[in-house]
Amino acid sequence: MKHIYTSLDIGSDSIKVVVCELFQNKLNLLAASSYKANGIKKGLIADPDAASKSIKGAIKEVEDILGIKIDKVIASVPSYFAEYSVVKGEIDIEVEGNAVPVTRDHIREVLDKAAASKELNNHEIVTAIPVDFRLDDETGIKEPLNNMGKKLGVRAILVTTPKKNIYSVVGLLENIGITTVDISINSIGDLYAFKNKNIDKTVGAIINIGSETTTVSLYNRGIIVKSSIINMGGKHIDNDISYMYKTDAETATDLKLHFALAHKRNASTSDMHEIKTAYDDELRINQFEISEIVSSRLEEILNLAKKEINILTSKTIDYIIITGGTSNMADIEYIASDVFGKDVSIGNIKLVGIRDNKYSSCVGNIVYFINKLKLKGQSFSMISNEDASLLASIRKSYQEINNEKMLGRLMEYFLANRRI
Repeated sequence: MKHIYTSLDIGSDSIKVVVCELFQNKLNLLAASSYKANGIKKGLIADPDAASKSIKGAIKEVEDILGIKIDKVIASVPSYFAEYSVVKGEIDIEVEGNAVPVTRDHIREVLDKAAASKELNNHEIVTAIPVDFRLDDETGIKEPLNNMGKKLGVRAILVTTPKKNIYSVVGLLENIGITTVDISINSIGDLYAFKNKNIDKTVGAIINIGSETTTVSLYNRGIIVKSSIINMGGKHIDNDISYMYKTDAETATDLKLHFALAHKRNASTSDMHEIKTAYDDELRINQFEISEIVSSRLEEILNLAKKEINILTSKTIDYIIITGGTSNMADIEYIASDVFGKDVSIGNIKLVGIRDNKYSSCVGNIVYFINKLKLKGQSFSMISNEDASLLASIRKSYQEINNEKMLGRLMEYFLANRRI
């Protein structure tokens, strides 16, 4: 079986779709799409019809790349009013009074038992993340599989969100013929996009600067424990530029992405860019001045995020990672250092083919899903064997075409440079 997974991130500005294959324990990118979103407001579905068209468009782009149908996804759901609770569960695993080895079925059962212990109060479960296990009198076990015992217990973080957050997304996808295999929140995805051994031992935060909102998430030893949302994001920078230079939103976004710098320290006073205003007047913009506008708003967003971190915890923060589409801006590391000091870094997705941080949640949710499958001893793929075979043949054809092109270029080179 080919292990292929599709992740869908429904954002206010864009719909992101990522398709990856797990091969020899390594994640490989097959396709990615970022499609203009309509009908989404602050991460919530405001217009189902418009949102459906945007999702269909994003899925179709990936389908056209791969030549197969995508009808199963891991979907991110809004984290508004998400709750994170410590839950515990315990089950008997002994057989006729004798200790037995812990199986994957035991792990699934004890996690289900822990999740069932929580009163949901109009919330739905997103996931249960094990903190550690207990086997008889031994505590703090991270991986109990195959260990001998009579009683298995677990301590876990139960992540829940309001029912409407989940049903609005799952129902919308179902109406357009897409099955939601699993759900997650982007705060979990962001963690798994950047997870390493240091994160698993420390306390830290990830700040995802989206289009209309910024999500601040807190993690303890590699497990999410809290999150909050700031109603300010990259679009507010666009609005500032649009207001200052009396230009349309599209031009403002283009100036932010391709001309302005996130910090004014390297901005040039002599580097100029010409635009037309909304009144059809020509205007020359100075890079230093527009960078001051950008850095001012970014500093405000990051300072608000800093306050949120202080509200979420009184513990010492060992790391802060900044991600999201806005974090791709040149020189953003300088404004981040001004606000947070030396313990801050800009996210860097380690997946060949994607270097854009707007995909961090999407990629990370695939990694988290694979980790859940491993914990429960399950194997799964989101495409059929027939489509997997078709995909393999298409990729082989592409490779043969590329090889022929490369051979042709080499022949042209040798013929052009041969000695007469």
